[in-house]
Amino acid sequence: MQSDQLVYRIVNTPIGPFVVGATAKGCCVCEFEDRGGLEKIKTRLEKRYGLKPVSGSCELVDRLAGELGEYFAGDRTTFTGPLDLRGTRFEKSVWAELLNIPFGETSSYGRMAEKLGKPGGARAVGRANGANSLAIVIPCHRVIQENGELRGYGGGLWRKRWLLDHERAVAGGVQSFGTKGLSIPVDSATARSQQT
Repeated sequence: MQSDQLVYRIVNTPIGPFVVGATAKGCCVCEFEDRGGLEKIKTRLEKRYGLKPVSGSCELVDRLAGELGEYFAGDRTTFTGPLDLRGTRFEKSVWAELLNIPFGETSSYGRMAEKLGKPGGARAVGRANGANSLAIVIPCHRVIQENGELRGYGGGLWRKRWLLDHERAVAGGVQSFGTKGLSIPVDSATARSQQT
């Protein structure tokens, strides 16, 4: 892949098609195609990365598509590819915290805000979740309300329920799992260089 390319393709899943894409640095998108439609997603990517999205295939896109297939088959609980994320320092800190929620479990917006040193910041956590462009890979679907109710999910609440039920079923009998291989740098230099 050339350094000035953003390659994407459509991947079909049991809960609908995803737009899966990457730059030369890492995976940058894994979104439900019907979340605004393909053209809107491409426009948002071009604005965020300064690269015109091109339909095609490359090693990183193929790897993410393969891992996504394994996830839906119940054979994968973690994702391992490098990530190329653009966001504010706070958004990246929320996304990093999402990676700490174990497969098959949930957290709440309020608990996440407290862990990030922002008590009372549940709404800000919710907005950062909504800005996540790597659904499932960065598991924003694992965040629910304090009372256990589902709230807010770009792919629709039915998909959030499906994903949570799927992970709980797969996790039954699994001894341990985590987020090895993924990290989101949140140092100030990285955050400044990657803000949009």
